[in-house]
Amino acid sequence: MGKVFAGSIGDKEIVNIDGTVLGDLENIIYEVMTGKLVDLVVKPNSGLDRSKYREDGKFVLIPFSSVVAVKDYIVVDESRAMKK
Repeated sequence: MGKVFAGSIGDKEIVNIDGTVLGDLENIIYEVMTGKLVDLVVKPNSGLDRSKYREDGKFVLIPFSSVVAVKDYIVVDESRAMKK
């Protein structure tokens, strides 16, 4: 994936590969020492089964490693985003 500015992805919808909307991007968690992006903090849609994901209060955490594309939406491979 190429370079993407953080300001350009704010409030984007998070969708899975099938196009189902999971929620809206609220924030990003990254490692301070390395700058590596770790998790997307997502405000989930009301119909999302939150039990499949790691949770942080009212948000779900989706590993950045599951992101496959960033354009009009942030597309994630849901099989890599679910907790094990």
